[in-house]
Amino acid sequence: MENQIIKTKLSRLKLTGLLEILEERLKEATKGKWSYSHFLEVLFQDEIDRRNHGVLFKRLAKSGLDGQKTLETFDFSFNHKIYETTIRELAICSFIKNHENILIVGPSGVGKSHLGQALGHEAIRKGNDVLFYRTYHLLQFIQNGRSDGTRGKKLSQIIKVPLLILDDFGLQPLNDFQQEDLYEIICERYEKSATIVTSNRDLSEWISIFKNPLMGTAALDRLIHRAINITIEGKSYRADQFMKNKKNISKNTGVKNV
Repeated sequence: MENQIIKTKLSRLKLTGLLEILEERLKEATKGKWSYSHFLEVLFQDEIDRRNHGVLFKRLAKSGLDGQKTLETFDFSFNHKIYETTIRELAICSFIKNHENILIVGPSGVGKSHLGQALGHEAIRKGNDVLFYRTYHLLQFIQNGRSDGTRGKKLSQIIKVPLLILDDFGLQPLNDFQQEDLYEIICERYEKSATIVTSNRDLSEWISIFKNPLMGTAALDRLIHRAINITIEGKSYRADQFMKNKKNISKNTGVKNV
């Protein structure tokens, strides 16, 4: 009867998450002879943990990140030119607090996107909102807002997010509207928010993204100022996995590769 009264009050206080563990905690408290204060502390911590998990889940769902692209799933042993210590240091996420950018450059398949998203996951775990986009798709998304009047709202959302991850930067040509939007995003986020950029084009080529060289210089100057540059060399992880799978199939079936 007493437990039912407690459950009713928890429901009225919208602490329904505690209902699922109340009986278990009461048994633990009785067995362990917990003090009243310790019992309350454990219950409150349970609710805090539950709410934090809920917030984390919502942030992850809104971010656009691949749930599998984390530091835990990244194979640092594949390419020893990727310094794990450096990446682990960046995973502390002080670059977000300092409003610094991270530029990850290298050929296709070396893990740039995975590392960018992995840092995004770490940022979410530390309580930051994150948005991950392939650069061209993001600019298409904003450009579509020109026709329905939502461009300003979309731009504001992108500009204000604490960490923006732009994947495949410079991979596809941009029209005039997209160049204008990219310029505005870079300028408005400058020294206010952090951005991670991944690209298979060398930094020296980035200015060619803009038809107007003055606009390109102004944008790139802001993007690389105080940025942390990570250049990755080496073979493609995807190509390596493909060849290994191909050899395994040949070995198991007796069919020679051609």
